[in-house]
Amino acid sequence: MAPARGRSTQIPPCVPKRQFPPGYSDSLLFLCARRIVARHPLPALPAPPAHLYPVLFQAAFLDGRPLVLRELVSAWPFPVLHLQRLLGRQELLRDHPCKLCLQAVILAVVAQLRRQLEEPGRRSSSCRLRVLDVTGVPDDPSGRTPDGMNAPWSGTVALAKACVELSKHQREFQRRGSKRHKGRSGAAAAAAPQPPGVDVHADLFVNGTSYGILRDALQSGAAGPLRLKCREFQAEKLSLAGIVSLLETLDPSCVRRVDLRFRNLGLTGLSVILPHLSRFPQLRSLKLQYSNVDVRRPTPESAIGIRCLAGQLGMLPSLRELNLGSSRLSGNLRQILCDLRAPLESLELSFCSLLPADLAFLSQSSHAASLKRLDLSGHDFSQGLLEPLRLLLEETSASLLHLDLMECRMADAQLAALLPTLRRCRRLRFLGLYGNSLSTAALKDLLRQTVELPDLRLVVYPFPADCYKPEPPRRVPGSRRIYEEPMDGERLAASTAEIHQMLADSGRTDLVWTYNPYGHGTMDYFSL
Repeated sequence: MAPARGRSTQIPPCVPKRQFPPGYSDSLLFLCARRIVARHPLPALPAPPAHLYPVLFQAAFLDGRPLVLRELVSAWPFPVLHLQRLLGRQELLRDHPCKLCLQAVILAVVAQLRRQLEEPGRRSSSCRLRVLDVTGVPDDPSGRTPDGMNAPWSGTVALAKACVELSKHQREFQRRGSKRHKGRSGAAAAAAPQPPGVDVHADLFVNGTSYGILRDALQSGAAGPLRLKCREFQAEKLSLAGIVSLLETLDPSCVRRVDLRFRNLGLTGLSVILPHLSRFPQLRSLKLQYSNVDVRRPTPESAIGIRCLAGQLGMLPSLRELNLGSSRLSGNLRQILCDLRAPLESLELSFCSLLPADLAFLSQSSHAASLKRLDLSGHDFSQGLLEPLRLLLEETSASLLHLDLMECRMADAQLAALLPTLRRCRRLRFLGLYGNSLSTAALKDLLRQTVELPDLRLVVYPFPADCYKPEPPRRVPGSRRIYEEPMDGERLAASTAEIHQMLADSGRTDLVWTYNPYGHGTMDYFSL
């Protein structure tokens, strides 16, 4: 429904005030839905028309009303419930009490499937749900406990437990049914209709704590009433055998990303894991940061390992994003990427000890003209790498959307040398320069020359070098090894004010400049 104009949109007093994005708060239909879901149990009225369920779901989820959500899901009139499409933007899933609400949705699906198992063939509900899509919902690997829950909660664990519980319930019901049908013909007993079940599409996060329950869910739930379909698989600090066992149980038709982090796999471990990825025809993104690959000193063994790695990457026909961050690849980039079937669109090589020859290869390769995202953080561009970087940016300028050059030892002179090339990156949306030694004057010049880039939305810049006090670095409280340079707060405030004033004068209210590298959300490859 189009937003009502010329009418009061004051929220009824029984509905708590909350900030929502445009399209929700100014919609009369949405305000009415909030009024309805604020009364629980829901008013004893005839079932609402099917087309009202989405807006009622939106209001209940965004207002944090799990009991209402359970009622709505138990009578969901559509075959698909896609959470992110219903709620719009992914940020809403972080800013609202989504854990309790997501738990309510899962519990409603479990309750519905239990009823179908216990009363097969009986149409006891109007629920038509066959696919629950919760992809894009951020999981919390820290396991923090949200308000209203007694134990740490993880979306992956909640879904896995639901699958295991329903599979166990199905087996118990089938055993009871076989006893009741004892004496009947086997064909009659087998003819009892089975509920169609629900496929759950989700992004799964697994570590040592959640490994066991997820393994059980994937192994026992393939033929169960609740079936996990993984879109993005992220494993953190998991054993080699554990990673392989889970990869073997994932539905191969759904996986688009595999993210293995904080695991010192090395070339040997990668040679064990990568063959299992070739069964995923839709795999577009592979993240292998912190794999502890070190080929700076060539040996016969490392040469064999590199050829093996290149061949296995070549067996992934849909691969478009590759992250090899924190692997020491000096002089070997050509050999590693030589067998890829198609040009990469996202390449993350932070802290990879690259040499000028590696950047020269990228400039001359088929990848350069296709790259949308490039991360070269952690390299020393103060000397011999600067010109190869400039040439690479020339080749990527027509396609590049995201450029990360954080902690690259760049000073004013190096930034000035790159500025003409950066100005040619007309599609650039993100520029990361945090951790470089740049003065306020250099940053102001950067702003003047890049404010004309029409798509630029976020620049993460370093604390200006002239805002540090002339004092020796001091130890960070609570740390033995980390030191920080003392900051002159007044100078920093003045520098920040100058930059913000320049932004305001330019009229670019859509452009954010910040020296805070956290809390803004990185541009994911699939959102480019």
